Amino acid sequence: MKITQIETIFVDRYLFVQVHTDEGITGLGESGAWGYLEASAAAVETFKRYLIGQDPLRIEHHWQYLYRWSHFRGAAIMGALSAIDIALWDIAGKYFGVPCYQLLGGKTRDKVRVYYHVFGDTKEKLIEGCKQAKALGFTAVGHLTPFLDESRDVPYFKTHVDKMQDAIETVGRYREAVGKDVDLCIEIHRRLTPAEAIVLARGIEPYQPFFYEDPILPDSFDAMALVAEKIHIPIATGERLHTIYEFEALLKRGAVQYVRPDVCMAGGLTHCKKIAALAEAHHVGVVPHNPLSPVSTAACVQLAACIPNFALQEYPIGENEPPKSEIVKSALKLENGFLIVPDVPGIGIELAEDAAEKYPYRPREVKTRLHVDGSVVDQ
Repeated sequence: MKITQIETIFVDRYLFVQVHTDEGITGLGESGAWGYLEASAAAVETFKRYLIGQDPLRIEHHWQYLYRWSHFRGAAIMGALSAIDIALWDIAGKYFGVPCYQLLGGKTRDKVRVYYHVFGDTKEKLIEGCKQAKALGFTAVGHLTPFLDESRDVPYFKTHVDKMQDAIETVGRYREAVGKDVDLCIEIHRRLTPAEAIVLARGIEPYQPFFYEDPILPDSFDAMALVAEKIHIPIATGERLHTIYEFEALLKRGAVQYVRPDVCMAGGLTHCKKIAALAEAHHVGVVPHNPLSPVSTAACVQLAACIPNFALQEYPIGENEPPKSEIVKSALKLENGFLIVPDVPGIGIELAEDAAEKYPYRPREVKTRLHVDGSVVDQ
């Protein structure tokens, strides 16, 4: 079997990669470099110069060849490599007639617990979102900020005490709204300094969040370790990291209790299985990052199905509604806050033939928030 063609397909706000073979088997993957999809598509075009004519089943060899040939790294390149890797695993599963997880060691669970996205630019909307998620049967909610999902057009300013007290009070209201039936995954979006992150974590500790996600920028593993050392709630981080080497640097510092590899960014199924094994050796759970399409969700479920230290899966809003529900032929089955692990060959999902025509590409606007003094704010 040989690779005959590789397509990059822009749909809505997503970049898909389809790998075709001379036996009529096609594999599907997705790039997670959502801010740089055009650059990621260009990287796929570069990789094609090597991949056309190759045996698609030599997945690890191709991964190493493409990762190591030019010595350059980064989100756009790793998103491209991840999309190709997922597509190759999809081909392998279809070729052997089994789900990808079967080729990765077999199934460790029959269903995958998920957390539901909650959004809102007011506390009331966020609290109502938590209640609605509970009513829908979810046992965990995430993407849940104590700072509100405010517009980036609005200049930011708060005093330290107002910022901290208001955020602590907000998390308390989330807990009050859902009781003990729902876990809270508190999302900070890297917007705090280490000092602020420590103050806020100590303040929300009584509400026992499942995890405290990305409290600071991911650039310094030592700074993340400092925060982890001084707080008593679990840190979840890793969605901006790309390699086993970066995750090992976090893990050996005790800077993370839940790693968050993005299957569409951190090297696909090949590399994320290794990241999960590193985490397992440190008694750390895996919460795959997934802000993308149902294709990403399907790939994440394949990973969750075959690793022993899976903890929780991010499940973005709208998977069963347009446009997401019409991008793919059929979504994964959700029951009472769990995705059922599919038993079909490959990653278990197919792109709709008319997806690109029905939902043309929408490039993301380059926009970040500013402080009232004109400086850049992390949000």
